[in-house]
Parts: sequence; structure tokens; C-alpha cells
Amino acid sequence: MAFEELLNEVGGLGKFQILQMVFVLPPVMIAACHILLENFTAAIPGHRCWVPILDNDTVSDNDTGIFSPDVLLRIFIPLDSNLKPEKCHRFLLPQWQLLQLNGTFPNMTDLDTEPCVDGWVYDRSSFSSTIVTEWDLVCDYQSQKPVVQSLFMAGMLVGGLIYGHLSDRFGRKLILRWCLLQLAISGTCEAFAPTFLIYCSLRFWSGCSAVVIIINNWMLIVEWTRTQSKAMVITLITCAISIGQIMLGGLAFVFRDWHTLQLVVSIPFFVFFFSSRWLVESARWLIITNKPDEGLKELKKVAHRNGIKNAEAALNMEGLRATMQEELEAAQTKTTVFALFRTPNLRKRICLLLFVRFANTIPFFGIFFNLQHFGSNIFLFQVIFGVLTALARCLAFLVLNYMGRRPTQMLFMFLVGLSILTNTFVPQEMQTLRVTLASVGISCVAASITSYSVHYDELIPTLLRAKALGLDVMAARCGSALAPLLMTLVVYLPTLPWIIYGVCPIIASLVVPFQPETRNLPLLDTIQDVENNKKFSREANEKDFYIKVTKF
Repeated sequence: MAFEELLNEVGGLGKFQILQMVFVLPPVMIAACHILLENFTAAIPGHRCWVPILDNDTVSDNDTGIFSPDVLLRIFIPLDSNLKPEKCHRFLLPQWQLLQLNGTFPNMTDLDTEPCVDGWVYDRSSFSSTIVTEWDLVCDYQSQKPVVQSLFMAGMLVGGLIYGHLSDRFGRKLILRWCLLQLAISGTCEAFAPTFLIYCSLRFWSGCSAVVIIINNWMLIVEWTRTQSKAMVITLITCAISIGQIMLGGLAFVFRDWHTLQLVVSIPFFVFFFSSRWLVESARWLIITNKPDEGLKELKKVAHRNGIKNAEAALNMEGLRATMQEELEAAQTKTTVFALFRTPNLRKRICLLLFVRFANTIPFFGIFFNLQHFGSNIFLFQVIFGVLTALARCLAFLVLNYMGRRPTQMLFMFLVGLSILTNTFVPQEMQTLRVTLASVGISCVAASITSYSVHYDELIPTLLRAKALGLDVMAARCGSALAPLLMTLVVYLPTLPWIIYGVCPIIASLVVPFQPETRNLPLLDTIQDVENNKKFSREANEKDFYIKVTKF
């Protein structure tokens, strides 16, 4: 923790940190838009089979005679169980005899039908175009839509692993700038993708960079912030993700064409790429990777921006090496990710944490990826859910202090599962109740993820916390990639995906009690601390948690 002394000398929360936050938060907001973009660019509008006599532009009104379009639709398109035009079939031959029926609906199962061999006609009242209308991802091809979302999440998994390793090797800022440029290029090219296969490839590439933009921006501000303010900074970053969700709802409402919306959320990353040159690299990373000269230069730059006049004279190479000696020696100890599984207590903790993370992520993205299932106004739902998640993330820290880590997680995860399972069997006509239950579910899952993150940091020792974070990201990305893929199960049972979304957090809540409670306990530093399962009294806690705040 010697770096904290250097940080106090240059200012742990001042003008520099505020400016750094100004550059960090906007890319995080827009990156969150990309994660949930398919809610709108891949929305499924109402559709029916193309009928020549109705939809052929060369047929004039006189050719249809005295029959109205609704009447003609009745003789060409069968009705489904809800007495609405069938979406995926049409009559093989015109059924003129249906015109003689006055308000009665005969059994149409005996009438010959065929698939929509000539294409579909789409309802463009909500969206002028989506990738579904662009490449006809309906009926027999509807399973391709969740594949796009899963590929984006798979890209986040791959990007987190590859670019995470590169960030530790080449620096947070360099990899962040590359990912900003990558997302700008791939996102812009998506709007002009000529084929569905190329679009899927570009979405995978975008996913690789989106997760790194969020993580590296988070590290660049957190590693420059004093310990007392880290919780506040992390809360602001997570709230920025929720603000991005709100922005996406507003942008999608204004730009109804998917090409335009794609460009609106992609082109800003060119601006972020050029403005990122003013970001300051993490001095902690520079010093630990044997670049003390560059680290010292960045520390002096921060001191100057924070207005600490005497700090630059006090900062020198001898003082830096003396202050950071223990930290540099600890960095020489080589540990691998396999150290997380070598001892029984730590192995148990990490396995349970990864399962809870996986189970938490599935309902979160399951709800956000399928807003159309809660009603027609998905723009409003996106905004409402963004506001609710922001509030939940802010309030979760307060609840944790009163209830503890384990009860808080169990409560929120159980409420997530209960709200989803209840909503599964609520009729579509009861929109108010469905929206209410969905709102409760998305709020609780955001609070659950926040409480999990706090518990996670307190269960994993400092020596292995960074490496465990890589596994945590992988578990989250597996859950987020599986969430849209589960929607392909609707061909077997329409409610099956939602049952799985609801059952997962309930099962995960049952394993939380197997973890130790960590409220009011200091952070663990070594593997031995975990294995000894140390108990601290209240007096010891107060002593260990006492931190001398240096005025700067």
C-alpha cells in the first residue's frame, strides 16, 4: 500500500481526478449502448407473408376490384389462435369462400398452406428498418437473431482475456486507445455491412473492444484515486453504465432506422480516440513494471494539475524507490491463476463466486435483451430500467452496511428469480403488472451484482485479486453469451427461457450461505489469511480500519 503515500503527496482526489473522470465516463456510457444495441437494431416488428395481389407495387387499386385490403388479407392469410393474421404461413390458393362467412371463423387446419416463399411484409410503425427486416430473420430464420447477441458477448469474453493480458503488459492507456479506435471502425462498418455474416463478424469484433473500454477506463481512474474515495468512484462508473442505457432508449426513439442508430453510437468513438491522448497512464502500473522514470513523470504531472506546489520538489527517484520498495519486492513473486485452486478454502470461494456471477448475469441480460416481451414501448422500458439500475446500484452499498453481504445477496437474488417466474405466467394483456415485475427484477439484479462485487473483493486475497478478476469476467461473459442463446428454446416451449432466467438466481442464492460473512472485516492479503479463516473482534476491526488521512 506504499503507493497510497505517493498518491497522498500528489493529491488523491482533486482537479486531475475530476478531469480524468470527464474523459473516462462518456466512453463508458456509449460502450454500454453497444452492449444493448440489438434491443433496437434487431427488434422484431410485426410481419406477415407477402401477397402478390396486396403487396405487388405493379398492381393498381382497380385490379383488386371492390375488395378492401382487410378482406383480401382474409382470403390469403390464415388466422392464428389469437385470430390475428398468421406470421409465417399463407394459403396455398386464395380461399374465396371465406368471403361468404359473416363473423364466423371456420376450422382452417384442413386448408392447405405454405411458408412465406416470396418474403414478408413488415410493420414499420415503430422501426423503419432493423437487421431483422434487412435480412428477414423471422420464422424459420428467427434463431439467427440471438446468435448475433451471443457473438457480441463471446467477443467480450475473448476481448477481456486477450486485451486484459495485453493491458498488464503494454499499459492501460495504450490498449484503451486501440480499443476505442477498433470499436469506432467496427461499429461504423456495421452500418454498411452487405451481408448478415459480415455483420456478425463485425459485432464480434465490437464486443472484443467494448468490454476493454469499460474495464480500462475503470482502472485508469480507480488507480489514481485515494482509498477513501474508491467506492464513490466505482459507484459513479457503474451509474455511467446505467446512464448509457437511458441514452440508448432516447437515441433509439429519435433514430428509428438501424443504420442511423448504429452510426450515432459508433462515430463518437473517433472523438474519444483522439481525446484519450490526454489521459494519464497509471503510475502504479508503470512503477511495478520497472518503469519508475515514467511513473515519476506521471506523478509530477498529476501534482501539477492538482495544484500541489511542493510535491514536485519532494518527488525524486530515491524517495520513490524507498517508498515503493516492499511493493516492488512483492511484485517479484510470480503467481499464476492456478494458485486460486491449490488450497481448499480459496478453491471453494472462487468456485462459488464464479457460479454466483454466472447465475446473476443470465437474468440481467435475459431481461435487457428481450424488452419486447414486456410490451410494445421498448423505448420507455429501456429508459425506466436504466433509471432503476442506477438507483439500485447507489442504494446497494447502503443496504450492505445494515444487512451484511450474504443476506443482501440472497434477498436480491431471490427477488430476481421470483419476479421473473411470476412474470412468465402473467398474460400479455396485463401490461402494467408485467412492467412492474420486470422493473423489480432488473432493479434487484443490478443490486445483486453490486453486492456481489463488494463481497467478491472481500473474499479474494490481494495477492490474487487481479487474476481472479480475469476469471470473474470470463464467468460473466459466459452468462451474457448464454442469455440470448436461451431464447432459441422458445420453439420447444415459449416460457422455457424465462423459467431458466428465474431459476438460476434462486439456485445461486442457496449457495451464498456457504461463503463467510465479511462485513466489518479487513481485506485479506495472502492465501494463508484465507486458509486460516481469521476472526476479528470489533475492537480489532476499528484499529485495522483506521486510516490516517493526509491533508493535501
